[in-house]
Amino acid sequence: MNIYAIKAIYIHEMSRFFRTIIGSLISPIISTTLYFIVFGSAIGSRITDIDGITYGAFIVPGLMMLNMMTSSLNNGAFGIYFPKFSGTIYEILSAPVSSFEIVIGYVGAAATKSILIGIIILATASLFVDLEIKYPVLMLLIMIMTVVSFSLFGFIIGIWSDSFERLNFIPTLVVTPLVFLGGTFYSIQMLPELWQKITLLNPVLYLVSGFRWSFFGTGDVSITTSLLAIFLFTLLCISVIILIFKTGYKLQT
Repeated sequence: MNIYAIKAIYIHEMSRFFRTIIGSLISPIISTTLYFIVFGSAIGSRITDIDGITYGAFIVPGLMMLNMMTSSLNNGAFGIYFPKFSGTIYEILSAPVSSFEIVIGYVGAAATKSILIGIIILATASLFVDLEIKYPVLMLLIMIMTVVSFSLFGFIIGIWSDSFERLNFIPTLVVTPLVFLGGTFYSIQMLPELWQKITLLNPVLYLVSGFRWSFFGTGDVSITTSLLAIFLFTLLCISVIILIFKTGYKLQT
């Protein structure tokens, strides 16, 4: 394995994050504060505890997931799209670097950025509510699996996209609505029975529920189902990326 190549891609991608470190750090802090003002105080004061959990604490896992998913998706997509857009993708493809090493470099950087954002949100949220993570190891595992899988998904979107409109199409019009409708700020038990069944078709629900289970030991679906869903999604993304590099789809045009 070419460690130097992976390190070069990783450092190059991370440098974009650190060049805008102030905005990268302040943005999640401000957005988390606003969410707690709106949802935690204004709306949370009108909602009773959910499964014995205060509403302010209940939304923390969902809020972290919302930001980590969107961040992973965007960073993974933009990371590989810009080399395509600028034409430098051919330099990467012609270099003595395998497709596996390219993916590790780009996806690793995107996942790292998202984990940093997740930690910032968790630290900010702890200033507003008392948090006790029941299964910290499981929480960390789900966090890593989620950011890696969505970074892989973003990588696929970045290769598929041939314009900025396409680049933002799936994250904006598909993923974001699914995240908000996937139990991010509520339990699906609060919905009518018909909508509960419909929501079970939303794949994001299983990620949010599993992450919330690691915090409180309770969720809308079983933790086994959530872990299986994350694993299958990751496996699907890896399979698609392998197919892309084997066929040269959108890479050799």
